[in-house]
Amino acid sequence: MNATRRTSWVVLVVGAVAFVVLAWLLIPWQPYPGGPLELPDERDVFTVEELERMLAYSGAVRWISRAGLVVSLVVACVLGFTSIGRRLVARLRGPWLLRVVLAVIVVTFLGWAAALPFGVAIQRLQLRYGLSRQDWGSWLGDSLLNQVVGIVTTSLALLALFACIRLGRRWWPALAAGLVAGLVVLGSFVYPVVIEPLFNDFEPLPRGQFRTEVMAIAEREGVELDDVLVVDASRRTTSLNAYVTGFGSTRRVVLYDNLVDSQRGAAARGAVLAVVAHELAHAKHDDVLVGTVIGAAGAVAGVGLLGLLLSYRRREDYYSTPEAVPMLMAVFALASVLAMPVENGLSRHVEARADVDALRATGDLEAFTRLQHDLGVRSLSDPSPQAWSQWWFGSHPTTLQRIAIAHRVLD
Repeated sequence: MNATRRTSWVVLVVGAVAFVVLAWLLIPWQPYPGGPLELPDERDVFTVEELERMLAYSGAVRWISRAGLVVSLVVACVLGFTSIGRRLVARLRGPWLLRVVLAVIVVTFLGWAAALPFGVAIQRLQLRYGLSRQDWGSWLGDSLLNQVVGIVTTSLALLALFACIRLGRRWWPALAAGLVAGLVVLGSFVYPVVIEPLFNDFEPLPRGQFRTEVMAIAEREGVELDDVLVVDASRRTTSLNAYVTGFGSTRRVVLYDNLVDSQRGAAARGAVLAVVAHELAHAKHDDVLVGTVIGAAGAVAGVGLLGLLLSYRRREDYYSTPEAVPMLMAVFALASVLAMPVENGLSRHVEARADVDALRATGDLEAFTRLQHDLGVRSLSDPSPQAWSQWWFGSHPTTLQRIAIAHRVLD
């Protein structure tokens, strides 16, 4: 066994053990009391017309998005695991640093072009069903900006990996693991202040009764909150949403302006406050930081596994050249899809705990169940997705599961 392979095994084991231990200690494995949930009948929650509309949209989007994912993976694998990608990159000229970046650009835009028809089809559906407010120019601009952000981050990651391989030689997996873990933490920390402002504008939540109620919920949940931000999401979507991003000094609790503007009467305000309480629960438990730390451990394990795979090839020096970029990007693409069940499984437990904390903070069962109904109708999500689909792709409990959790906690 060569030195690189031994180092890779050590990195893989350390990363995997750290991932398991951190997940065991930090993820709420029993987020709500009692045993299995008794789900309500979807026909008792939604009208027949609502269900028909939700299932028509979610079914179409599901198949289009899955087809787009398959096409993207096929393109990545063809470029990465055949000679096509190597020949393309070999045509690029310039210093090797520039060629790495150019190779990332070529592979990224080929994959984007292949998946573009599926993105267009989904955008057409969203426009038809009234979920999107973007014109085509704005939509295309956002899509291109996403590719640019991806190119920058991928290029930095690959350049760091190549530097470790070139400098560390036999010990490069250990060097790369530490560097990648640091980049994961740094990326999560700076994302709210570097990336998000590229796509949206943010303003403080205006003073008034609603802000006072938000601060009161934060106090009840034990969350130290300097401010709440409102994002101009309405120029893109009609969805109601909120989220927490960043950690430490960059932590932000962000509300969609659609959500803030949806308060019409006491009932609607109660539903909005339920959303806010859910996001404040994430802040209370530092869920972004927890996810970042667990993700960093997973990245370390991933580097160890990558080192093992590469150590069985004869020309290790090849993997620090621009010609290796398509192969490495294909490996990353496959790994991200294969990791989805684990990532989403952890996420569903965290989201369920946030629901429980929100319910206990507001004590308003009616507002929470109304919220789940309204979110389902507004987003046209499938209330009862197939079990395998929810296991692989579902980052939140389903609508019916969240309603059942609410009754379990407050009944």
